[in-house]
Amino acid sequence: MTSNPNKPTFHTDRSRLFKDRFAKWGISAGGVMVLVALLLIFFYLLYVVQPIFESAKVDTRNSVKLQNASEVVGLGIEEQTEIAFLLGEKGNVDFYNVEKEQFGKKITTLNTELPSDVSSFASSAPFQGQYAYGLENGSVVVVAPKFLVTFPNNQRQLTPRLDYPLGDMALEVDEQGAAITKFAFSHYEDKTAVVALTADKRVIFSSFVGEENMFTGEVEWVVERTELDIEGRVDELLISPDTTRTFVRSANQIYVYDTRYPSEVEQIQLLAANEENANLVSTQLLAGANSLMLANDNGEVSQWFEVNTENGREFQKIRAFETSKQSKLNIFTEFYRRTFFTAGANGELGIYYTTSDAKLWQGKVSEGPIQNFAIAPRSNAALILADDALKVIEIHNEHPEVTWSALWQEVWYEGYPEPGYIWQSTSASDDFESKFSLVPISFGTIKAAMYAMLFAVPIALSAAIYTAYFMSSELRKVVKPTVEIMEALPTVILGFLAGLWLAPLIEEHLPAIVGLLVLLPIGILLTAFGWNKLPASIRHRIPEGSHSILLIPVVIFIGWLSFAMSNSIELWMFDGNVRQYLTNELGMTFDQRNSLVVGIAMGFAVIPTIFSIAEDAVFSVPKHLSNGSLALGATQWQTLVRVVLLTASPGIFSAVMMGLGRAVGETMIVLMATGNTPIMDWSIFQGMRTLAANIAVEMPESEVGSSHYRILFLAAFVLFIFTFIFNTVAEFVRQQLRDKYSSM
Repeated sequence: MTSNPNKPTFHTDRSRLFKDRFAKWGISAGGVMVLVALLLIFFYLLYVVQPIFESAKVDTRNSVKLQNASEVVGLGIEEQTEIAFLLGEKGNVDFYNVEKEQFGKKITTLNTELPSDVSSFASSAPFQGQYAYGLENGSVVVVAPKFLVTFPNNQRQLTPRLDYPLGDMALEVDEQGAAITKFAFSHYEDKTAVVALTADKRVIFSSFVGEENMFTGEVEWVVERTELDIEGRVDELLISPDTTRTFVRSANQIYVYDTRYPSEVEQIQLLAANEENANLVSTQLLAGANSLMLANDNGEVSQWFEVNTENGREFQKIRAFETSKQSKLNIFTEFYRRTFFTAGANGELGIYYTTSDAKLWQGKVSEGPIQNFAIAPRSNAALILADDALKVIEIHNEHPEVTWSALWQEVWYEGYPEPGYIWQSTSASDDFESKFSLVPISFGTIKAAMYAMLFAVPIALSAAIYTAYFMSSELRKVVKPTVEIMEALPTVILGFLAGLWLAPLIEEHLPAIVGLLVLLPIGILLTAFGWNKLPASIRHRIPEGSHSILLIPVVIFIGWLSFAMSNSIELWMFDGNVRQYLTNELGMTFDQRNSLVVGIAMGFAVIPTIFSIAEDAVFSVPKHLSNGSLALGATQWQTLVRVVLLTASPGIFSAVMMGLGRAVGETMIVLMATGNTPIMDWSIFQGMRTLAANIAVEMPESEVGSSHYRILFLAAFVLFIFTFIFNTVAEFVRQQLRDKYSSM
């Protein structure tokens, strides 16, 4: 058998085969690496966010027996939790080392200078770090344990000492010299206030104002006293750190006094604050001194703070916490956070956070009753006196304010008239409580994307369909690259123009902008209608597919007309001030940087994305489908609607979803053009704050590892989930459309 010399022979190009395989594996590897990168981002966000949802933990560091535990009236621990101090009933202050290695070693004893015998004891708000002894002669001495830090031989050393914040002289609370049996005090700026119960059952409010003697330089106290009218026994006395409110508990009633002006002390409310079939056993002011915490013998602890009512601002019960039922339950609060502790007669300790309405931890820390308790300044440890022993516990409670309910449900914050969704992460005040609701910034993200899509989708899809289906190839070669080049424009430039040029322009010419948005579509439709009514001889002078050029002068004219008539319309319809009309007549607030500005600016950023993908989808529809439809007698419009758009629908839908994903994740435009106000209002004339803008604004100022820092990562995780959901839905719908119309 001989071979045919004329038969062609094929030789395999090995280099081409290698290139094909390399491209195949390279593309596959690239896709896998993208998925790996996304998974790494996902898990890293989870890694940073996870600690904020950890429960509180309590561990015992050590304990030591005390010989004179019954004589201890107060205690505290310094910031590094290395030294504890115990205040005795005779004015002595004992300092103990509470580090693990030398736990329980007594360092020194310092004695408070007291002009008379001690009859009572009180402590200030925790953050003030002051303690006071009430004396038999009707006066009060305030003392503050301090620690001098030195570095001998490059070794850090703490030396205990006693300071007298108000001077060595005792403050005379009662002119009659009766013994002080109960009292509360606070020192605020140059003013000190004391509310005291004397041995002869009088309740006296005394205000001391320090004035420096111009000759001697010594501080002299000017005092004003007011006797409070209390019916029945007095169980507890409280005074706010700023001295503006004083509380007296008498059995199950709370007398609330306005002590802002010492000469005009006024009772403003009388609370019957006990629960049904229960009695009040203790009261305490929460950090910030805006909330009153009340413990009942049925185990319920309730939070009360002032809200607006028909009778003015009054204390109302806001929320309650269930603890173990016991006859004696004491409340202790942290320095700055809204965390409080309950210490009971059964040795149980409870940790709660008010705003998040959360029980963080509860358990036994001693066999007998907890006699006294003090939290460390950093809230990472506490000192407990129980069973005649001094015990230090370490508390792991970094993020008590973060719960799912605090993030996603309405929360009633102190000073607010009602529950709400609030994001306010920082303030200049130490008393400020961070508010971390993700709802308003998630709402702002959706709102910004919605207004951008309302502006972009009609324009982008109409332009894409016209360009791909009706426009001449010569004109398409100019229009399509021009629109796609717009996508390369940095969004920071668009944001800059939107915030500094477009926003003032809209504010000054709002009737023109509204008129332009209304008249432009009408003008385009009327132009098209009029063009179709012209004689064929005139219409045929314009090449097929180039009619859109006729709209350029129409758009310019409508734009000029809208701005030319703006002032006249504003004067005629809105009495010369459209912003005032919106506010006074319609009750709508107008912010200069608002949703209208964002919709227009971000719409321009999104239009190229939607246009490019949708135009390719429409242009890629096989010509034999449209030609066959036209050959069967269908008009161009019928062919477009019933053949071309259906076939291109997967690509068009993908274009819209890609644009939506771009709008959701946009940062710079919304950062510069929204006003960054985290409010929930659909009004087109109000701004918003989005997840992306919030992260960009606040991440640089957040403390690494703080609740604020981790919640910003949680916001990034939520944004990640948003885009993932949009892309997943887009791919699912695209596949459904593709399967349905692929057979056409």
